[in-house]
Amino acid sequence: MSKKEKNKKDVVYSTNPDFKFEYEEENDAETPEPNQQQLKVYLDRLGGGKMLSRVNGFIGKTEDLEALGKMLKQKCGVGGTVKDGEILIQGDHRDKIVDLLVKAGYKAKKAGG
Repeated sequence: MSKKEKNKKDVVYSTNPDFKFEYEEENDAETPEPNQQQLKVYLDRLGGGKMLSRVNGFIGKTEDLEALGKMLKQKCGVGGTVKDGEILIQGDHRDKIVDLLVKAGYKAKKAGG
């Protein structure tokens, strides 16, 4: 269960026939300037020994995150995805990703072991 799902309150059952659940609209926060973003690049291992570079710490609109993910995938020449507020890039490309993010004006560093 992600952090976003933990914060939602779901109604399982109500005996009130007039009950109407009011949904709160989730608005993406405005995307700050790249020099105000502090991104961290991790290396994860998937099943079968496959490597995965993960970028997290992005604050802002989903569209901006997807655009950044697309740029990183193109520059690294590999596949990947944007999921749950993180950019996932196939393979160990941490050094290249950090260089690309720094050139784009982001504060980025390698994290983890």
